[in-house]
Amino acid sequence: MSIKQKLVLLSTCVLLGLIALFILNNYSQNQMKELVKAQKSVEVLKTLQTELRKNEKDFLARKDEKYLNDFQNNFKSLQNSANSLKDILKKVDISTEYTNDFLEISNNYNDIFTQIANTQKQIGLTHTDGLYGNLRKSVHNVQEFARNSNNFELLSLVYELRKEEKDFMLRKEEKYSTRFEKKIDLLTKMPINQEIKTYLNQYKTAFLQLVEKEKVKGLNEKSGLLENLRKTIYKTENSLNKMEKNISAHIVKAESFLNTFLIILTLLIIVVLMVSFYFISKSITKSINKFQEGLIGFFKYLNNETKDVELLDDSKNDEISNMSKLINKNIEKTKNNIEEDKALILDVTQIATKIKEGHLNKQITASTSNESLNALKDVINEMLVGLNKNISSISTVLKEFSNYKFTSKVDSSGVEGDMKEFIENVNFLTDEISGLLKDSLIIGLTLDEASDKLITNVDVLNTSSNEAAASLEETAAALEEITSTIVNNSENVAKMSKYAQELGNSAKTGQSLANKTTKSMEEINEQVSSINEAITVIDQIAFQTNILSLNAAVEAATAGEAGKGFAVVAAEVRNLANRSAQAAKSIKEIVENATSKANEGKGISSEMIKGYDVLLENIENSTQMISEIAAASKEQESGITQINDAVTQLDQQTQKNASIATQTHDIAIQTDTIAKEIVSDAGAKEFLGKEQAKVKKIDVPHEEEPKAKYDKKEEYEDKPRENKKSYSYEKKPKQAQTFTSNSSSDDEWESF
Repeated sequence: MSIKQKLVLLSTCVLLGLIALFILNNYSQNQMKELVKAQKSVEVLKTLQTELRKNEKDFLARKDEKYLNDFQNNFKSLQNSANSLKDILKKVDISTEYTNDFLEISNNYNDIFTQIANTQKQIGLTHTDGLYGNLRKSVHNVQEFARNSNNFELLSLVYELRKEEKDFMLRKEEKYSTRFEKKIDLLTKMPINQEIKTYLNQYKTAFLQLVEKEKVKGLNEKSGLLENLRKTIYKTENSLNKMEKNISAHIVKAESFLNTFLIILTLLIIVVLMVSFYFISKSITKSINKFQEGLIGFFKYLNNETKDVELLDDSKNDEISNMSKLINKNIEKTKNNIEEDKALILDVTQIATKIKEGHLNKQITASTSNESLNALKDVINEMLVGLNKNISSISTVLKEFSNYKFTSKVDSSGVEGDMKEFIENVNFLTDEISGLLKDSLIIGLTLDEASDKLITNVDVLNTSSNEAAASLEETAAALEEITSTIVNNSENVAKMSKYAQELGNSAKTGQSLANKTTKSMEEINEQVSSINEAITVIDQIAFQTNILSLNAAVEAATAGEAGKGFAVVAAEVRNLANRSAQAAKSIKEIVENATSKANEGKGISSEMIKGYDVLLENIENSTQMISEIAAASKEQESGITQINDAVTQLDQQTQKNASIATQTHDIAIQTDTIAKEIVSDAGAKEFLGKEQAKVKKIDVPHEEEPKAKYDKKEEYEDKPRENKKSYSYEKKPKQAQTFTSNSSSDDEWESF
């Protein structure tokens, strides 16, 4: 049997196993879907049961018939869902006992709630219908009659009855109805109008009928129909829980059974497949291993691990044997080619060894049936010929280098790659050595000429440095005299500034006293104003006192003899009032005069303040000018001091320059000797461009010789002088600095 047939058989087994697993899985999923559907139906029943409870509570709380209708609709949905659940359970072969119990209990719950609703309708859904409406009509008749009779005791007793009635309606306790009966019986036994008795009996009858219906409905959850309703609800909840547990148990059981069966079937299929795999793979593996062993032997031969190769086993009738036959033919052909290639490689190895030893004139003579190796042989032979030719040319040029001849070059025509680069590098070396020797000759000639000029210029520099040192000593003496004068000016300006400050302080003191005087005058004016107000009050009091005394005199005259004494007192009071008015007038004139004098003093003080303001302004201007003069004097003093220090350092630097010039003279002599040796050495060699070597002209900027001394009559002017170096100096303690400047004048110092 071929490998293809074996694999087809194996695939058929796998496919049949997968089909069996698919059918079982589909069946188990359908079963689980029905069980989950049943479980969801139980959840729906729970939800509908909750809705029924909600409708029940809403109806009992709000007394509205729409909640009763909602209850009936939800109950119908509940019955339909329960019947659907029964159908599902029958499909999956589960008992419907708990579902039937739930339907029976739900019907009982519906009947009880219907009785409660009917009882509530008899009692009254609103305050105008049923027994509650009759009760309200009868009690209103009693209250109306009691009000109209103006019998407040009767009205009070009626309100007591209403209180008991309301307590019963709110708390639903039987003790309030008992109290109501006792109180209304006592009231009817009282000597009252017959008409009110009739109303009271109607009121009692209506109330007791309502109480009886409330008892039937249930005063609380532990009595009447409400008690039955609660018990039925508990039964419903227990029934739902039992259904849910029953379905959950069946789901777990079915899931466990299906999983177990699925696992067993899967294991069975796996075992069958594994056995099939084992025997088929064993058959294929055996053929492949033999094929692999033959290939490994052939590859070892190709990799020179063995010297001989064996043919593959092609005795069977399968795909691997067919491949073995084809490979055996190629093994024989490859073996012959390898033998020829080995002979050629041996010849190449021997030639390479000769080349390694330095024999570049050897050639490869062996050949093979491999065209690529023959072409490689021809290329290597041509390479050896070209390499031998180029190495000979390079060797000739290098022999000339050993004789200090740098004029020959190697021909690079027809050469490429690294060899061309090597030849170009040798030619470049020729050019570079020739260039270096030419530059060395030019530098030697130039250096020889420059060293002669350097010796001459160093001598001139030495003389100039000595003259500059003498000139700087005279400049330093003149600067010391200027510094002394500026210091005296600074001290005088400081004294002037101190006197100006004292004058300003005195003026400010006078201004402060004038301000205090003005403030005192204003306070006096305020006090005088207060006195004026007080005098006005006194004047008004005197006037009123005078009026009162006149009224008293009139009253005394009216009184006759009895009022004579009072008339005398009234006359004295009038006299005192007149004297007070005159005194107030005199004081007022004195105060007005004082006010006038105070205002004059205030005006004089204001003029004094203005004068002090002008005086202070002038003093401040003078003080500011003196401060500016003092600052300028300090700046001049600082500047002169820095100039003095700079001249001192410049003198020191000049002396150093003289010393350096002496050393430079010695160096210039040594440089001249070295330059002559360089020219002599370069002239002894042959190189390209030797005849064109000349002295290189170097452009050196020419500077005028600095003046050693200055004429004493010459002023320090701000006019620039051409071709002069200028310096800047930054002051640092105990350090000599070289200063330079961007200015072209010898007399200006840009920075220190």
